[in-house]
Amino acid sequence: MKLIARSFDTDSSEPRVVAHYDDCRELGIKQMDRVRLDAKTSQVAVVSTSDAVKKGEILMPPQVMSDIGAEEGQTVDVVYSPKPDSVKSIRKKMDSQKLTKDEINEIVVDIRENKLSKIEISAWLTALYINGMDIEEMANFTQSMVNTGDKIIFDRTPVFDFHSLGGVPGNKITPVVVSIVAAAGLMIPKTSSRAISSACGTSDIVEVFCDVKLDASEFKRISETVGGVLAWGGSMNLAPVDDMVIDIEYPLGINPRAKMLASILSKKLAISATHLLVDIPMGTGTKVRTLEEAREYARDLMEIGSKLGMRTECAITYGDQPVGNAIGPALEARECIRILEGNTHPASVIEKACDLAGMILEMGGIPDGPTKAREILASGQALKKFREIVEAQKGKKDITSEDIHTGKFVHDVKAVRSGYVHSINNKDLVTIARAAGAPSDKGAGILLFRKKGQRAEKGDVLFQIYADNRAKADRARDIAIKLGPMDIEGMLIKKVRDPSAPKDT
Repeated sequence: MKLIARSFDTDSSEPRVVAHYDDCRELGIKQMDRVRLDAKTSQVAVVSTSDAVKKGEILMPPQVMSDIGAEEGQTVDVVYSPKPDSVKSIRKKMDSQKLTKDEINEIVVDIRENKLSKIEISAWLTALYINGMDIEEMANFTQSMVNTGDKIIFDRTPVFDFHSLGGVPGNKITPVVVSIVAAAGLMIPKTSSRAISSACGTSDIVEVFCDVKLDASEFKRISETVGGVLAWGGSMNLAPVDDMVIDIEYPLGINPRAKMLASILSKKLAISATHLLVDIPMGTGTKVRTLEEAREYARDLMEIGSKLGMRTECAITYGDQPVGNAIGPALEARECIRILEGNTHPASVIEKACDLAGMILEMGGIPDGPTKAREILASGQALKKFREIVEAQKGKKDITSEDIHTGKFVHDVKAVRSGYVHSINNKDLVTIARAAGAPSDKGAGILLFRKKGQRAEKGDVLFQIYADNRAKADRARDIAIKLGPMDIEGMLIKKVRDPSAPKDT
C-alpha cells in the first residue's frame, strides 16, 4: 500500500509509526504489528492504529523519515512485515532451552537492526535473568555482539585491558592503573562507560580533565604512541547492541549475568585485547555479595575468555564501603591525581590500584608486579605517563590536582552520637551524591571523613556534600539526614545481667 508520509514528533526508543484503522485493516495488520517502510531505503517499524491520522497518510518520527530517505508529503510503500524468527528463539530461551550459535546471532542482529520491539527485548533479558546461559552460549553471545560493531586492530601487541564490575562508590582506580601499566611499557587502551545508576563512571571522572570522545583512529593512535588511553566506549561503534539494551534493562532493574559477561568481554574483544584483568568488588550493596558468587563470576569470565582466545584473570576485591574518600566526578578526579602526585592517602586507593596494576604487569611478564607498580607510582613515572595521556586527549599539559574545581556549595553532615562507624550503606551514599547532581554536575558528590571502624565524636563531620547549586545541596543534605548512611555504634552492644543479682537502687 502507498501512503503519504507525515512527520510526527514522538518520544519513542524504537521505530514506531501511526496509521488509520481502515488502512491497517486493508494491510491486514493490527496494533503492535510490524510494517516495512520503503522509500530510498527500507526500515521495519512497529505500527500503532488510530483514527486521529487521516486515511491514506502515515505518521513517522523525523528520525524514521530520515533513515528511509523520505520527505514530508512523499508517498512511501508500506507492507506487512512478519515477526522475525528470532522471536521463536527468545521463546525457546524462556522455556529454558539451549540456543544454537545461529539462533543467538539472529537475536543480536535483529536487536541491532531494530527488528525487535522493546517488549520482545524485555522478554529476552528476562529469559536470560531467569534461565541464564551456559559457557558455550555466553561465548557465542559475546562473539555475536562483537560482530555487530566495529573492531579496532592494533599494529602492536599484546593488548592489555582492565575492567571493574562496579557497584562500589568511589572506585576511581582506573586512571592510576592505566598510568602505571603504560609507564611500565605495556599498551593498555582503556574504554570506559558513564554512570547509569551510580554516582560516577570512569568516563565521568576522566571528562573532568580531558576529552573522552575519541573516534577509532584517535583511540588507536594515542594507544600506540603513548601506551595508554582513557576513552568513553560510547564514542565508538564497539559492540553497539550492549548500549541499545541498557535503556530497556534499567527500568526492569535487572542485569542478567549472561548479558553482563557478554557486555564486558565483547567490548574487550572489540579492541583486540589479548590480556584482560577483571576487578570483582564483593560485599553488601555491590553487584556480587558473597565470595562464592564472586568465584562463579571469575570462573565464567576466565572460561569464556579462554574460548574466545583472550587470557583473562580476576581479582576479588573488598567492596563493603567506598574506595577512598571521594565520590563524584571532580572529587574523584582530584583524589586520583593527588595519589599520582605522591600523596599517600587514602591508602585504600593506592593499595587496590597497585595490586591490580601489579597483576597486569605480571600478565605481561614483569615479575613481582605489585612491588613494581608501587615503585612506578612512587618514582613519579606514573604521573608523567598520566600527563602524557591527558595531553594527547586534549587536556591541560602538566595538569595538577589544583586544576580540579569542585562544587562551591558544601554541607557538613555530622555525627549525632559518639561511637564507631559500624557500617556504611553504599547505595544510600550514591543516592545522596546523585541528589547533589552527580554525575551530570561534575563538581557534585561526597567527601568522606570517616570510614568503617573509625571513631567519631558527637558533632564530628562524617562527610561533606558538594553541589554546583544551592537547591541541590539542600536537597542532598535533607536526604542524607533522612537516610543516615553511616551506622554509628558504641563498643558495648548490649548489657546481659544475672537475673538473680540484686537490682541497682
